[in-house]
Amino acid sequence: MKVKTILVSQPEPKVENSPYFEIQQKYKVKVDFRPFIHVEGVSAKEIRHQKIDLNNFTAIILTSKNSVDHFFRVAEEMRFKVPESLKYFCQSEAVAYYLQKYVVYRKRKIYVGQKDFSDVAPLIKKYKDEKFLLPASDQLNIEVPTILNELGVDWTEGVFYRTVMSDLSDLADVKYDVLVFFSPTGIKSLFKNFPDFTQDNTRIAVFGSTTQKEALDNNLRVDIMAPNPESPSMTMALENYITKVNK
Repeated sequence: MKVKTILVSQPEPKVENSPYFEIQQKYKVKVDFRPFIHVEGVSAKEIRHQKIDLNNFTAIILTSKNSVDHFFRVAEEMRFKVPESLKYFCQSEAVAYYLQKYVVYRKRKIYVGQKDFSDVAPLIKKYKDEKFLLPASDQLNIEVPTILNELGVDWTEGVFYRTVMSDLSDLADVKYDVLVFFSPTGIKSLFKNFPDFTQDNTRIAVFGSTTQKEALDNNLRVDIMAPNPESPSMTMALENYITKVNK
């Protein structure tokens, strides 16, 4: 069956040259965007209940843009003046670049990994005497604490924000040829909102093995999978699939 409509379970890209828009124009398909999950910040009061005192840390580990936003939000709520001596360990260049929203680069000590958390681990290991704070979500990737424990560093995890399932009730009567998911929580949100969802001819596209597992555990048929050798990105996987079925 041909693909005419796609729903991507993420916010609409803010850049004009997004590959999604190129797919839309090139193949004359309708691409809509709707986050199936969203992030809610944890209050400063809740942070204190976690027995976290920002004064006790000399370094901070940032794994995402959300962790950056919510660390500085909590610091502001607590009226905590972030010291210039604080060291920042960023999982990727994208996170480090985003950090500039809050700090002046040339006045800060910033250490940057390539992409995965394992990339920044050697940098953290060099500074074993620091006291590290990890501002994270309630759904932290299990790889992160495992690596930090193996490094033997002094670190503390704080839940600074939570991943929450969005209300999708307005989509009840809307049908799409393809639903695109990027996390297990996105799949969970689908079934929380629509417990009686049946796949029928709807194609399911998933990114990553954990998302794939969640889909299969819910008896969904996965039609489009990324990343793979031919399609390192979701947009490439979608384009390859559309090319085949829309002949």
